[in-house]
Amino acid sequence: MKDFKAKEFACHTAAMAETPGVPEPTLEEQIAAYQREFQDLDPQVEKIVSALSRLNRRMNVAYGRQTADLGISNAEWEVLKALVLSGAPYRMGPGELAKRLGLTPAAMTHRIDRMVSEGLVTRERDESNRVRVIVELTPGGREKWLEAMRLATVFEEDLLQDLTPTERAVLGEVLTRLLRRVEHAQPDAGGRLSDLD
Repeated sequence: MKDFKAKEFACHTAAMAETPGVPEPTLEEQIAAYQREFQDLDPQVEKIVSALSRLNRRMNVAYGRQTADLGISNAEWEVLKALVLSGAPYRMGPGELAKRLGLTPAAMTHRIDRMVSEGLVTRERDESNRVRVIVELTPGGREKWLEAMRLATVFEEDLLQDLTPTERAVLGEVLTRLLRRVEHAQPDAGGRLSDLD
């Protein structure tokens, strides 16, 4: 496995949003352009939501590169994570997984097929109910999840290195409040608008 270096990911992440020769506008440039076209814009609000959006995009790219280095996709990581979060023995039905990840049953089946062939999960009939299928994390799948978590921990510590413990606590609380508001207003928005794989 390739050695992980947080600084390499930071450099890759900073460069990912730029098309060669076409740098992304700064937040200030973006807000100024928006204000020119839409005078009712609150620049303080726009700076917050734009920064969150850009941060989310770059973090997703960084995590995607980490999982790719481990030989798994972000889509497969999502399944591994859902199974780990379900608790030992790390088993769920395909329908439960599809709902958790916001996927159609067909997309979930395709994803599970791929993961079974890679040895990350097994798919068996439930002995107590032969109609029901159970997807279970394999030891190899759990090790992939652990490896991804180790890499993510280094990346996340590097990301937050300039924040004091108090700032981290405040930021965590503020972001959680924003998340709760969105979850309350958009309770069905946890999945995807469409299947991406």
